[in-house]
Amino acid sequence: MSGLTPVPAAAADPEFPPVPGGTAPRGLVERTVSALRLVVVGGALSYRALFNWTTPPMFIGTLLVGPLLQLLFFVFLGRQLQVADDRFYLLGNAVVSASTACVYGGTMAIANERRYGTLGAVLLSPRNRAPLWFGRALPYVLNGLVISVFTLSVACLLLRLRIPVGALPGLGAVLLAAAAGCSALGLALGALGLRFRDVFLISNVASSVLLLLTGANVPRGELPGWMRAVGDVLPMTHAADAARELSTGAGLDGRDLAAELATGAGYVVVAVLLLAVFERGSRRRATLDVM
Repeated sequence: MSGLTPVPAAAADPEFPPVPGGTAPRGLVERTVSALRLVVVGGALSYRALFNWTTPPMFIGTLLVGPLLQLLFFVFLGRQLQVADDRFYLLGNAVVSASTACVYGGTMAIANERRYGTLGAVLLSPRNRAPLWFGRALPYVLNGLVISVFTLSVACLLLRLRIPVGALPGLGAVLLAAAAGCSALGLALGALGLRFRDVFLISNVASSVLLLLTGANVPRGELPGWMRAVGDVLPMTHAADAARELSTGAGLDGRDLAAELATGAGYVVVAVLLLAVFERGSRRRATLDVM
């Protein structure tokens, strides 16, 4: 899925040059604007440089058609096996359809910097690491949201799924929280690319785990206890439950949304720690090699 010429997206910020003489940091407003610019512009440049699914044919085939076919497969399989009704599979797959963009995108946002030789320029940047890395996750959050909305919309048209109009704002919040949490998971997996050569095997396993253990296609009540426990700490699990309740007109369950946000925040912390540890280790090994 990668093929465009990579560029070190955040190695410098021409609009906010370093303070002459290394004086104290600028005011809070200037630093905030600088960080926001790094998140938005740096993330956009990285996205364009590291992915060729930004071209319309690749985007449509990989991120729209694939999840839609997955949804249809599980709906008709569910009808045949009579495990659950159409609504169960439609809402579950609408939520988990974002995982392709979020898991693989978050992973390759870091791993492809190493693959194409631009990781050194990124790590040498003096910019704050939090906006530097999380700016790379932002495009995949938006990607995931677009994919989920598209999948759900087509499901409504093709399979006559009906969702109350009043549930749409809450459903949008749930899908956004799911995409954000899954992108944080992808970023945590991508951090492993600073240490290991092949992280795509891990991404493949993670994508399959989300498909199975989040309850998107298999009722969680039918799973063994340890699988349910793992699912509780995975992104999209609580979002799928909340989406199903919203589709029935029951209203937004604040506990499910809070649990989804807490899960995503947990993976943000994991990603930050892994990135910091692996970057520090890389610098230490480089220093030893020079000596």
